[in-house]
Amino acid sequence: MTQIGDTAAQFFDACETGGGWEACASFCHDDATFSAQAGALADVGTLEAYTEWMKGLFTPVPDGNYELRSFAVDHERQNASAFGVFRGTHTGEGGPVPPSGKSVAAEYVYVMEFDGDKIRHMTKIWNDGFTLQQLGWM
Repeated sequence: MTQIGDTAAQFFDACETGGGWEACASFCHDDATFSAQAGALADVGTLEAYTEWMKGLFTPVPDGNYELRSFAVDHERQNASAFGVFRGTHTGEGGPVPPSGKSVAAEYVYVMEFDGDKIRHMTKIWNDGFTLQQLGWM
């Protein structure tokens, strides 16, 4: 794999296992931005805030895990894309309702844009409404 490919893969794993900014910061510019067209993430504008949001998800969904389904690097555009499925069950405290015992299998894509050897911006493509319904949160 290439340098940006290795960095993107390591970032993806650190983020998707709940490592938060502490585990993800070395792969990103300090001021890296974040975007998603998802209501659950409407107030999240930095990659640091997103990694902390993901870390927080492991409180209500302590068995959270991911399956990486596809990974690609676009050298011309200096980005990497990862398609995954996040799975877990709401058994922990937290979330908008008491533990529902319901499970989720949420498909999503990260597009990580690089400036040099670090991530400058990440876009998450995700249907949050479907995910929240699966968990019994709406």
